[in-house]
Amino acid sequence: MMRWNIGPVALIGVVLLFAGCKTIPTQTPSETVATTIITDPAPYSLRTPANDFNILGRIAIQDQDQSFSGSFRWRHSEKIDEILLFTPLGQAVAEITKDSDGVRLITAKLEAYYAENVERLTEEILGWRLPLDGLQYWIQGTHSPITSAEKDLGQTNQLIAIRQDGWNVHYARFAAEKSRSIPMPKQFHLFYENERLKIRVIVDDWNAEY
Repeated sequence: MMRWNIGPVALIGVVLLFAGCKTIPTQTPSETVATTIITDPAPYSLRTPANDFNILGRIAIQDQDQSFSGSFRWRHSEKIDEILLFTPLGQAVAEITKDSDGVRLITAKLEAYYAENVERLTEEILGWRLPLDGLQYWIQGTHSPITSAEKDLGQTNQLIAIRQDGWNVHYARFAAEKSRSIPMPKQFHLFYENERLKIRVIVDDWNAEY
């Protein structure tokens, strides 16, 4: 399992430091929706795991009470997810690990918390939800096969948005990656609970070395 050394940076201090960050737009420019595809949950035997990836990126979160922005590292495989959140200055904020044993979150104060659900744990400790189960698919421009979903496509069949599990995912930018056969999302926005929670994700490197 990957290990990071987390310095003594308080999460509350991070939230206050970035309380004045630029707000996340509630709408993202996109082409006109040409087709909306509705998919039902796939049978258990046909549920395809999300492809493995090692990525570096940036993230900004805003809700009614707080704001945060920084960078992240995310290593995903079928067996484990390992995510590290940083401030823009490179200080570690939290380490999130999900595997067959459940979910573990370690804060910058080296306080460890355990749960079975990522969204509930991150909301309780960080103050905002991280939809890891869906995000492992959405970040690759597809929907999770576990629950029903709606996908909006443009005139050229380019993905515009996904609506799933109470989240609205709007794609702003794609880019070609040498190791992948289709353009991959480079920037997208997530909205939850009538836009009370807004998350912007920018992927800088799809093949990061750790």
